[in-house]
Amino acid sequence: MPRKATKTPPEASKAPDQGVDTTQAAQTPQEPPKKKIGRPSKYSPEIAREMCELLSEGIPLREICRKDGFPEWRTVYDWMNRDEDLSAAIARAREVGQDAIAEQIWLDMKQEPERILSEGGGRVDSGYVQWQKAKAEIALKLLAKWNPKRYGDRVQLAGDAESPLKVEADVTIFDTVLKGLEQSRRG
Repeated sequence: MPRKATKTPPEASKAPDQGVDTTQAAQTPQEPPKKKIGRPSKYSPEIAREMCELLSEGIPLREICRKDGFPEWRTVYDWMNRDEDLSAAIARAREVGQDAIAEQIWLDMKQEPERILSEGGGRVDSGYVQWQKAKAEIALKLLAKWNPKRYGDRVQLAGDAESPLKVEADVTIFDTVLKGLEQSRRG
């Protein structure tokens, strides 16, 4: 953005012999205060509380931010970077929301599948069953990615603090092999 031209005060344009000190005006140019770029933040505790409530119901942050009255998701992440309390509240709300998603999967799987009417009576709609299965698998995979400690498969290759991994090497077999090689060379 180009800078606006500023007018010089009339005293500064006078000659030095007229009694005005021009060195001070030349040394301290006055710059206008820098303005903040962008729109002002819409942060309010009510918006943060409502976002946390929706997150705790299992609604993703970007979906919440698409609703009217909510800021863009980038703005929310900026707020989280500046405010540790907000960041912790959103993390807790997401964890509760993950439990809500897991509970919804369980409730969906408990439901009786839809049936197709046929001559011999109603039969289970296999397309509906596959659709429900796919929804459940996708949700479970997302939960495992979002919170692998709680919802991921437990794959442990190394020990942890409570049960460290111990490596024991039995080298007696090498002694037996070496003795056998020595005997075969002699004999």
